[in-house]
Amino acid sequence: MSTAPVTPFLRLALSLDAAVSGVTALLMAAGATLLAGWTHLPEALLSWVGLGLLPYVAIVAWMATRATLPRAAVWVVIACNALYAADCVWMLVSGFGSPNTLGQAFVAVQAVAVAVFAELQWMALRRATGAVIA
Repeated sequence: MSTAPVTPFLRLALSLDAAVSGVTALLMAAGATLLAGWTHLPEALLSWVGLGLLPYVAIVAWMATRATLPRAAVWVVIACNALYAADCVWMLVSGFGSPNTLGQAFVAVQAVAVAVFAELQWMALRRATGAVIA
């Protein structure tokens, strides 16, 4: 199994992802009713996505504390971020949930943020392994 050292850059990328995703998860899970009223996004969607993010946050936060990680584990995090970003874009272009302008902005900010996390993690993994990752 190929491992990578958790460099300060990779640790930062994972930690930022865990922190921002954690705040978002708590906001969506605990404040789904209020957030749904403001954004016109479905309350159940907000609640379930928020609850679903909590294990992800715990795993990514734990990963940030390791000295080394399997490269595949980091790739799973990168893939999860890319998929989340794609899902957010799909929501916006499909009109799913009929969000208002604030709801569209809420989803768009998430799409951009997780895409940036995926990029930072990919760059950090590439630097940590000293290899070009295609």
